[in-house]
Amino acid sequence: MAAAKRGRVVPVFILSRDQEEPGRNLGGASKWWLNQSLGHLEQALESLGSRLILRSGSPLEELETLCSEVGADGLVWHRGYEPQELILEKRVEERFRGELEIVKAYPGRLLIEPSELRNQSGGPFKVFTPFWKRCIQGLSPSAPLGRPANLESPSRWPKSERLSDWSLGPSIPWDAGMKEQWTPGESGAREQLKVLWGERLLNYSEERNRPDHAGTSRLSPYLHFGEISPRQVWAGLSRFARQKGIPEPVWKGWQFVSEIGWREFAAYLLYHFPDTEREPLRQEFTRFPWDNERTHLRAWKKGLTGYPIVDAGMRELWHLGWMHNRVRMIVASFLVKHLLIPWQDGADWFWDTLVDADLASNTLGWQWTAGCGADAAPYFRIFNPITQGEKFDPEGDYVRRWVPEIAGLPNKFLNRPWEAPPEVLDAAKLRLGLDYPNPVVDHREARQRALAGYEQMRRT
Repeated sequence: MAAAKRGRVVPVFILSRDQEEPGRNLGGASKWWLNQSLGHLEQALESLGSRLILRSGSPLEELETLCSEVGADGLVWHRGYEPQELILEKRVEERFRGELEIVKAYPGRLLIEPSELRNQSGGPFKVFTPFWKRCIQGLSPSAPLGRPANLESPSRWPKSERLSDWSLGPSIPWDAGMKEQWTPGESGAREQLKVLWGERLLNYSEERNRPDHAGTSRLSPYLHFGEISPRQVWAGLSRFARQKGIPEPVWKGWQFVSEIGWREFAAYLLYHFPDTEREPLRQEFTRFPWDNERTHLRAWKKGLTGYPIVDAGMRELWHLGWMHNRVRMIVASFLVKHLLIPWQDGADWFWDTLVDADLASNTLGWQWTAGCGADAAPYFRIFNPITQGEKFDPEGDYVRRWVPEIAGLPNKFLNRPWEAPPEVLDAAKLRLGLDYPNPVVDHREARQRALAGYEQMRRT
């Protein structure tokens, strides 16, 4: 909107292919989403009488070339908060400041600017509750701006690469489930938001932990790719509450609002502690005695650990590019505490396979589970994959969908098939060790081993 008010606009997306530029490469699922999203953006801009210019290479060099080609007098973008984005933005500002009339980054990807919030000691918050309590007290973000009716085009369009030439789609056909599940783009985001306003939002606190139910917002990939903004979500919340006659102090205390806060907290932490992408915030965890067994890591990735709720989650991830949040915690805890595999390996796999692979949220989630981050779960909190499955998937619908080999087992043995007597296995037509694996580790033994490792780290 800021660009549209100035006059002629050249919308640009640059795909970084410069290995010298900061940042990590996109994961496979993110590439798939980006490909779909850019296609929808091209169509939306064409409906406004405009175009999307696509370039790849070094972002700074491509911007220099484009500004020269079109005779630009301004450059505007949405502000980023990840370490590599901050480095790149600084380079852009230093290169064009004084040369163009306006070189400006606008907020919009977060509700709160991380640089503006400090605790009473003047440092960054490290605990969520006081962070969000400070935020929520006076949080009243401005309403999102509407879509421009049209965009004034330049007299001559610069050359553009073709999206199809970028080969962002998978080289092997594994994306069928994502195609069925998701509709990337602004229109898909709006439709998903409509689903939220109603019973799903009102029942969110009770339903958000049930992977067998459609109880979460599923807005995370749309928020990550900027197809909907947190300001739009916030404005929708406020409007929904007014229609239902729910006062502001009440709806600001809803669990769903807290989940928005956790997204803000994740970005805030990564902004203030950029090394946490790879390094634990609690440095003592650099001494943790990881086991790092690669065969266990492969079994975890493929959903063949022998623990049904874990395997269901990993298969859902591979098929849909997404996993229910409760199950994310279960599978993450299993990797770092049952298998003693470094949390960075799990974060890398999620980065490659999640359509909502947000660097800040991914980092916070894994460090929280591993016990080494800000406001993290205590290390001795080790999820029991058996009881977690029984509690949050009580009828077994989720496990039976994603682990059909054991679908014939009764609920009593669904999350512990190794305890089923031979006649029950026969009735279910299940051969343990052949149709479905035996557990890669024993839960009780793995728990004791994890706690022993933690004590060893503390004594070192």
